[in-house]
Amino acid sequence: MKFIKSIYFNIKKYSFLLKQLVSRDFKVKYKRSALGILWSVLYPVLMMLVMGFVFSNFFKASMPGVSYLAYLLIGLVLFNYFSDATNQSMSSIVSNFSLINKMYIPKYIFPLSKCLFATLNFMITLIPLYLIIFITGTGINFYHLLLPYVILCLFMFSLGVSFLLSAIAVFLRDMYYIYGIIILMWTYLTPIMYNFAIIPEKLQTIFKINPMYQFVNFAREIILYGRMPSTISFVACFVAGTVMLIFGSFVFKKVQDKFIYYI
Repeated sequence: MKFIKSIYFNIKKYSFLLKQLVSRDFKVKYKRSALGILWSVLYPVLMMLVMGFVFSNFFKASMPGVSYLAYLLIGLVLFNYFSDATNQSMSSIVSNFSLINKMYIPKYIFPLSKCLFATLNFMITLIPLYLIIFITGTGINFYHLLLPYVILCLFMFSLGVSFLLSAIAVFLRDMYYIYGIIILMWTYLTPIMYNFAIIPEKLQTIFKINPMYQFVNFAREIILYGRMPSTISFVACFVAGTVMLIFGSFVFKKVQDKFIYYI
């Protein structure tokens, strides 16, 4: 917990550095891109259109009572945020070894900056999400005000996983390839493209252990169905985010002094 508190207090102290790192990532990502930042808006829409066409026409996927496109895009946007944040953070320590070797900088600043950058991109992707919500007639309701809660929980979860991955990647470079397989499996274990109801009842409890299910389901409850998520859903999102942040921070703090010998 002390490590998490130090992160909180050092954010203000190193706010300029954080802004520079996020700004650098932003410029690098869209450098020499004809559409630039528009890709953050177009990419989830294009993915939704392709996947929506494939699953609705070939696999006959549908969601009774709600728009399948809105259902699909909510899952895609949230999971892509988690995937982008963790994938970018994983190499953050190794790719910044020159800075780490030259001066003292809290090492957690680097995975934190990647998560903040991914969060900035995520905020942009909310634009096409809400466009689809309006186009499909899903509409806006009072419960949308709870969206920041699930975003905060997902941010904590993503940051915790990012601390863990960035630490492991210093000692095990194969982690880049291993995580690619893990994230692919994780995608299919999360009901992004399919209706959760098709899963056999005996297996549903196992699927609900998946934290990404809890985040995606929470967002769908408030956006698609316009209702208050259950108390269990509130608690599950908070516990998943908090526990992963504490665990990831603990591992990162435990091994960070050894980074210098491996990068």
